[in-house]
Amino acid sequence: MNANAIRHPDMGALLREVDDFVPSHGRKAPCIGISANRKEGASSVAADYVSSVLQAGGVPVIIPVVNDTEALSVIVDGLDGLLVTGGGDLNPLFTGEEPLPALGQTDSLRDEYDLILIRLAFNRGLPILGICRGHQVVNAVFGGSLYQDIYSQHAAWQQQGIIKHSQDLSRELPSHSVELTGNGSRLYSIMGDGRLAVNSFHHQAVKNPAPGFIATAFSPDGINEATEHPHYPVMSVQWHPESMAAAGDERMQGIFHHHVEESALFLRAKDLHRTALTIDLHTDAPMAYAGDFDLGRRICGTFNEPFTEGRVSLPLMEQGRIDAAFMVAYIPQCELTDAARLEAYDYALDRLAQVTRQAVLHPSRTGIARTPQDILRLRGEGKKALLLGVENGYAIGRDLERLEAFKRLGVCYITLCHEGYNDICDSSYGTPEWSGLSYFGREVVAAMNRLGIMIDVSHAAETTFYDVLELSSVPVIASHSSAYALCDHPRNLTDAQIRAISERGGIVNICLYAGFLRRGAGMDDASIDDAVRHIDHAVSIAGPAHVGIGSDFDGGGGVNGCRAANELIHLTTRLIRAGYSEDDIAAIWGGNLLRVMTAVQSPLTT
Repeated sequence: MNANAIRHPDMGALLREVDDFVPSHGRKAPCIGISANRKEGASSVAADYVSSVLQAGGVPVIIPVVNDTEALSVIVDGLDGLLVTGGGDLNPLFTGEEPLPALGQTDSLRDEYDLILIRLAFNRGLPILGICRGHQVVNAVFGGSLYQDIYSQHAAWQQQGIIKHSQDLSRELPSHSVELTGNGSRLYSIMGDGRLAVNSFHHQAVKNPAPGFIATAFSPDGINEATEHPHYPVMSVQWHPESMAAAGDERMQGIFHHHVEESALFLRAKDLHRTALTIDLHTDAPMAYAGDFDLGRRICGTFNEPFTEGRVSLPLMEQGRIDAAFMVAYIPQCELTDAARLEAYDYALDRLAQVTRQAVLHPSRTGIARTPQDILRLRGEGKKALLLGVENGYAIGRDLERLEAFKRLGVCYITLCHEGYNDICDSSYGTPEWSGLSYFGREVVAAMNRLGIMIDVSHAAETTFYDVLELSSVPVIASHSSAYALCDHPRNLTDAQIRAISERGGIVNICLYAGFLRRGAGMDDASIDDAVRHIDHAVSIAGPAHVGIGSDFDGGGGVNGCRAANELIHLTTRLIRAGYSEDDIAAIWGGNLLRVMTAVQSPLTT
């Protein structure tokens, strides 16, 4: 029946209908949070927003206007999408400006509420749709600028005049046209035409789109009418499509269908993260901080901030629904002297001690995992698992007792080298010294097999790589390497190497370092779509049972669409959209690592 139709006033029949109701057991409908307006202290939402979400297959959830961040975070955690509605003017003090005489009525409580909601939703990966005022506030949150009043501030008014943007017509009727720009935008794909008639109720407007966002529609006088981000599920429009959709405009209803579909995709990703184990196999988080650090309070990595450090922390893992992360002590390659080797070893011990300290600082939130069983136990306890690794066997020096000391600490894998050869092997960088593994390196491989420490061949020369595969009695990993066929960087693996690892039961973990995804690319030049291309390529060669993810966050990793641990869930939505099964995604995210880790450690228990 029509969701807004009134039944005959028969309480007995109505209650029986409720008692007899059986919820659908098919795919769940996504919950769409709708931001409320505030009138005389009451939170309210126009019925057209609610009906548009319902018609699109979503479940509307009206969010009361409060500025309590903790309360709003609990609400947002239960949502799958956010719709930011229209309303009064945004107080320009929030964007660092003084109010102009033409500024309309503002409500700072509503402003705070909307700003908090948008930030909370984005940090958790929710799709966001802004409408009218919502278009402006979304733009402001991500660093864009606004006109307080287009009639007094926009250049067109001074030159040839500006069209009327606050119509007297009924809300469901259009009052001017907009031109959609670029046929690659999501908005263009929804509306299917380059020109569109819209309604209009505003005098504030977007001046400059936020960094990274693209403008997707303009009115004839040059006023921005829509923006979206090409790599995040965030879009907004200046008009009120809900009013036109409620009057039967199917094209306008398409905006809500798109938002609900994006939210349904996010819901599937959330459900998968709820059931599957998710492990980031390589982060350099211990190297992002000098001295003592606290992963429980380090909240960095949010959109539109300078990414210099702090892409991995407990809050970010919680927001991104990531269960476990390898915390790697990265050791730069220095001189091959006894003093330098000892300094590298001591430095590695210090960084690893800082990681283990997190379990003391936050015993209810995290623990150190040494085995697959530890990872699963911590997940069952609702805690994040931190695992130890060492990047560059240079820290071993020429002393196998140091290798045994690392094992006692709980180190699960060691990357044999980094940039330049060391006592163990040749690197993919610099002049080779050993034509692969040194004699000592062969001893290291045997000792790591005996101790149950995974051997990581990322950064290794091809000669080293094949020597390791020949000598190792258990599978090996490449903790953070991408595909040479797609990006001919010496750090990447050829198709033959990817195949060789898989044939011996190991895994190749695709990284998010821009320069390893696209040759010569910086962080802003590569995107999450590039990472998915590399995953696809590795899967096409090795199969989904031999591919994983090692972000390299805090070691240079991070791309558009996936810049920190809280954004890793976007990889899941991309893989779902690409057609991967839930079983394959679960294998890529953690199942494959558990298998290899178990195989490497199994000699210890037999």
